Amino acid sequence: MNENKTPIGNGDKNNGRLPKNTQNMLMFVVFLLAVVLVFGIFNNYPSEGASQKITYDQFIDMLENDQVAAVEDAGSTWKITPKDPEEGISTYYTGKMDDDTELLPLMKEKDVEITPYIQNDLWVSIIWNLVIVLVPVLLLWALLGMAMRRMGGGGVMGVGKSKAKVYIEKETGITFKDVAGEEEAKESLVEVVDFLHNPTKYTEIGAKLPKGALLVGPPGTGKTLLAKAVAGEAHVPFFSLAGSDFVEMFVGVGASRVRDLFDEAKKNAPCIVFIDEIDAIGKSRDSRLGGNDEREQTLNQLLAEMDGFESNQACIILAATNRPEVLDQALLRPGRFDRRIIVERPDLKGREDILKVHAKNVKLDESVDLAAVALATSGAVGADLANMINEAAIQAVKNGRKAICQKDLFDAMEVVMMGKEKKNSILSPEERRIASYHEVGHALTTALQKDAEPVQKITIVPRTSGVLGYVLQMPEEEKNMMTQKEMEARLVTYMGGRAAEEIVFDSVTSGASNDIQQATRLARAMVTQYGMSKRFGLMGLEARESLYLENGNVLNCSDETAAQVDGEVMKILKDAYEEAKRLLTENRECLDRISEFLIEKETITGKEFMEIFHKVRDEAADYHQEELIFAE
Repeated sequence: MNENKTPIGNGDKNNGRLPKNTQNMLMFVVFLLAVVLVFGIFNNYPSEGASQKITYDQFIDMLENDQVAAVEDAGSTWKITPKDPEEGISTYYTGKMDDDTELLPLMKEKDVEITPYIQNDLWVSIIWNLVIVLVPVLLLWALLGMAMRRMGGGGVMGVGKSKAKVYIEKETGITFKDVAGEEEAKESLVEVVDFLHNPTKYTEIGAKLPKGALLVGPPGTGKTLLAKAVAGEAHVPFFSLAGSDFVEMFVGVGASRVRDLFDEAKKNAPCIVFIDEIDAIGKSRDSRLGGNDEREQTLNQLLAEMDGFESNQACIILAATNRPEVLDQALLRPGRFDRRIIVERPDLKGREDILKVHAKNVKLDESVDLAAVALATSGAVGADLANMINEAAIQAVKNGRKAICQKDLFDAMEVVMMGKEKKNSILSPEERRIASYHEVGHALTTALQKDAEPVQKITIVPRTSGVLGYVLQMPEEEKNMMTQKEMEARLVTYMGGRAAEEIVFDSVTSGASNDIQQATRLARAMVTQYGMSKRFGLMGLEARESLYLENGNVLNCSDETAAQVDGEVMKILKDAYEEAKRLLTENRECLDRISEFLIEKETITGKEFMEIFHKVRDEAADYHQEELIFAE
């Protein structure tokens, strides 16, 4: 794949302008002449603060009064250094007279230090002066050129040039076959491809081509990949750059780059212009203190250029962002970005399709079930799944296998989610016992509740993410929403680890910090967002700052109500904790038996966990039955 990475705007067409090299040379000559002129003026202009002009008579009087320390013959003048200089004046100078025969004896008489005039070689003087002038000029020019290249490329005359990279024809190397899990987004973009293939089909009937399409969604869902696939399918030039490429420290540079970009796009129509992370220049404009003039001017120029696009030029603007809520409304109105294409997290089938796409180039054995991996990775995006496949391949090589097995995929999933195992981390026997009871507390409260997800794995092997152990749960089916009972069951599961510590050791540790944070976040959402609080009912008290980024939430209530929310959240968490303690206390035999087995094995599967659980429960039921028979 040959990739043309030359910035646009630097082609053979100069539109009547001088070539770039000639422009730079002219600029250098002008700059050099200006520096030489300024240097000559200051070199020949005496500094009034350091030297003062006096008359010849004053010079003679100073000699006769023994006020002169040294005299230097400067050719056409005498340079005089006084014994007691005045403040701010270090030397004096005066012109020479035709008859200076009496001056030399007088200076000898007064012990004046005399420096004669030495005639310099003409060429040496010229070369020396040129070196003094040229060396600083060349250094300044080199530093200026480096700065300008870093800002925009093309030297001094290329500051306002666009930094877009151009991929011509099929050079993106990506088509819709390489994109999976986003069928709705691909369906919306198929029409864009058809516009670019057959623009006249739409213009003949009177339809106008869309100016632009905005791809929005969480990070890693494949927005940039979709844009490249559109270019690969349409076989048209693809101009790719990021929003930050427009913005520089100099006001006006971004606007100039926008003009240059759209000029080149019009010359190469039909084409696609893709601006990644457009929120870098597309944020809402305001007049508040701290506004960015450069960014706002760049945005204004972008709006003007999109309005200037003719509908028959078949130039489509694609942009991607995961912060659509901060974009300026003028950018989102019809006639600019006509379509908003949502690129959401993939569902179960989408995750399986993504895994199949990334697994095409790796070797899989017969044990691999990608559907099971997709079910276990709820909420993962395409970038996460691609990373899992790569990690699984690495694991297979490290274990000496020629193909990836199912265990490699699940191990890779844990590496991506929790980090690698810390093999050199050694827990003390007491810490191992606490960690074991903590994790079994989570697993047991899960098994004892009807609305909880089944346990897949329990381990007390520390991970690089900082956890000393964890319980992996596997959902039985894909769910797009949770019921209140499922949330309450999850809260009890979160509290199971801390409850087990208190029941067994009559003390608590710092190991439950992450459990408490997650439980608090879920309980607060139940009260403020989901309307699951008896006290507040269906009242929405909190709003998300970003639709697709985990930036936290903002309360939409008074301080008094916020305090009541805290009290309600505290009550929900307290009830969940008491329920977890009740469940574990009633099943203390299960808790002890499974914890002892986990301490010995370090890692157990969900199947082993459930076998011990049912065995202990059956033994307890038999014992209870025997007691009843004995009592009768």
